[in-house]
Amino acid sequence: MEFINRTIAESIKRLIPSFRVIVVTGARQVGKTTLCKAIFPEYDYVNLEVAAVREMIAQEPQKFIRNIGKGAVIDEAHRLPELFSYIQADVDEHPEKRYVLTGSSNFAMLERVTQSLAGRAALFTLPPFSIGEIGGRIQLMSTDELLFHGMYPASFADDMPLDYLYSNYYSTYIERDVHQLVNVKNMSAFQLFVRLCAGRAASECNFSALAAETGVSAPTLREWMCILEASYIIFRLQPYHASIGKRLVKMPKIYFHDTGILCFLLGIENAGQLATHPLRGAIFENFVVSEFVKSRLNMGKLPNLFFYRDSRGTEIDLVQTVADDLLFYEIKSSQTFNSSFFDNIKKVSALFGGRVTRSAVIYDGSETLDSQQNGIYNFRQFAYKQES
Repeated sequence: MEFINRTIAESIKRLIPSFRVIVVTGARQVGKTTLCKAIFPEYDYVNLEVAAVREMIAQEPQKFIRNIGKGAVIDEAHRLPELFSYIQADVDEHPEKRYVLTGSSNFAMLERVTQSLAGRAALFTLPPFSIGEIGGRIQLMSTDELLFHGMYPASFADDMPLDYLYSNYYSTYIERDVHQLVNVKNMSAFQLFVRLCAGRAASECNFSALAAETGVSAPTLREWMCILEASYIIFRLQPYHASIGKRLVKMPKIYFHDTGILCFLLGIENAGQLATHPLRGAIFENFVVSEFVKSRLNMGKLPNLFFYRDSRGTEIDLVQTVADDLLFYEIKSSQTFNSSFFDNIKKVSALFGGRVTRSAVIYDGSETLDSQQNGIYNFRQFAYKQES
C-alpha cells in the first residue's frame, strides 16, 4: 500500500520549531512509525521494541545520546524509562536537537513525559485513518462495508483477510497490552468484559450491570476500562452538565476507536450481516462519533465532545463545546431524512437559549442542507467538511 498523507502531520510540523520533543501515541498498527519516518526522514531511527537494541542502549545510554545527530525517532520509547532523563539533559544542553518519541501505551508514555520532559514535549495522538485521509479508497464501499471494514491502515493492505486481521489484532495486541499494564488473573472474565463493552457501544456504561454479568467487582472493571482506554481501543464520552434545573445522567457512553474491531467483537463476520443487525444503528453512531474524535486529534487538540440526556430520556447524540457556544448533532443510521430528526435538538436548544449556535443531523442518506445555523449531511460529506 502506498503512503497516505496523514492530516496530523501538518499539526506536528507546526510545533517542531517550538518543542524539542514530539511525542506521538496511538493504538498499535495505526501508522506511528510510518508517519514519523515520513515527516523526519533525516533523523536517526531506533526501535526499542527490539530487545537486543533496547539492551544495548540500556548498557550505554550516554553513548547512544552522544551519537544522535540532528534528531532521532525512537519507537516504543516507554520500554526504556531511564532514557527519558538523558533526553531531557540532551535537549537542555543542545536546544537545536529534536527527539520524536512514539508509544502505544498512553499510561506509560504520559508518566515518563510528565516526570522528565514537562514543558519540553508536545503530545499528539494518532488515530486510525479518517474519511478525509482515505476517502478515495472507500467511494465504492457501501456504508455496511465501511463499518465492517474499519479504518486501521492494515485493513487497506492488498489481500488482507479482515477476519484474520482483527482476530490477530485482538489476541496479539489487546491481550498483550493488558498483561503488560495490569495483572489480569481471570482472562476469560476480561474477554467477556470486552465483548460486553462491544454490546454496549454508543450506550451508557453501567459498571454495576457489567459486574453482575461478569462476576467481577465494579472497581476491577473500572481498572480494565482504563486499560482499554490506555491501549486506544475504546474511549468514553462524558455527559454534558449545565445548570438548567434538570437532573442529567452521570454515566458516560462507550465508543470504540474503530468499528472494524467492534464488529469483530460482536461476532459480525461479513458486511451483509450488518443490514439486519440489531446494533447496526449503534455501530453507525460509533463510526460518526469516532470521526469527530479523529478530527480533533488530527488538529493536535483534545476532543471537546459530550452527549446530553436528561431524566426524561431526551437526548442529543453529540454536543460539541466551542468556548461558551454549543453545537448539537443528531446521528441517524436511516437513509431517509425525516423532519422529526430535529425534534430533540429543538427541545434542548430552547433550554440553552442563544448558546446553541449550530446544529445538524448526520445520517446515511443523500439529502443535504447547509445553512448558517442548521444542516443535514450525509456522514461522509460531513467528515470531509470537518477535515477541510
